[in-house]
Amino acid sequence: MISWGFLKIYWYGFFIVLGMFLAFSLSLFLAKKYRIKKDTIIDLAFYLIIFGIIGARIYDIFLEWRYYIKNPIDAFKIWQGGLAIHGAILAGLITLWFFVKRVKIDSFKNFNQWTKFFKLTAIITPGLALAQAIGRWGNYFNQELFGRPTDLPWGIYISPGNRPFTYLNNSFFHPTFLYESLGNFIIFLILISIHLLIIKKNKVNFKNDFLITSLYLFLYSILRFSLEFIRIDFAPEIFGLRFPQFVSIIIVIVIIISFPKVYFKK
Repeated sequence: MISWGFLKIYWYGFFIVLGMFLAFSLSLFLAKKYRIKKDTIIDLAFYLIIFGIIGARIYDIFLEWRYYIKNPIDAFKIWQGGLAIHGAILAGLITLWFFVKRVKIDSFKNFNQWTKFFKLTAIITPGLALAQAIGRWGNYFNQELFGRPTDLPWGIYISPGNRPFTYLNNSFFHPTFLYESLGNFIIFLILISIHLLIIKKNKVNFKNDFLITSLYLFLYSILRFSLEFIRIDFAPEIFGLRFPQFVSIIIVIVIIISFPKVYFKK
């Protein structure tokens, strides 16, 4: 935390805001390339930020409901962490669907509902991946969401007060926040490269919008599923899998089933 008199800036909040700003700026850049008015992105960003944060918090409360029943006030302390990305994604998709259904968008006069939806998700997802890559650094300063103990050179020191009781005798742990940050940055590079290639070759169409959106969901789900094996923070389990792994599997299955039907449809 940085403090100047009465002004306090929490590192977690700083990285979340920084990630949002860069995601918004990137979305404006892509919207301009696709000849979509910036007012559309500005209006959409307003709703996505509000409902994305709410969705992320509700999802986290759902996962750790036992803690929040005993400490209800903590549910409002988002600067201390506890924003679950799966909740933000779900809330964002729902918000986006209502946005394209109810808001008149001049840039999409001749587009149907699904075309508008996937055009906007394709524009947003690279920025989302970049925001995730940056936002994860807030977990480092909060000393949270680290992995199992490790002797590897890049293991990070966790103070005793932040270690789970069963690991009090361990000092260094896997920096899972760093693994996810790097993974999300790679996803961002892949998605933005595809965008630039599509724009350069003038291959703008519904199928490529669907490709970019699906690729983000698929790659992030694989990344998250893999990292959950070494995370030691609490998560409910279903069929022997941590809940985020279970959700990731569902997303991967949906993508595998739907992608050929949509992308290769004549």
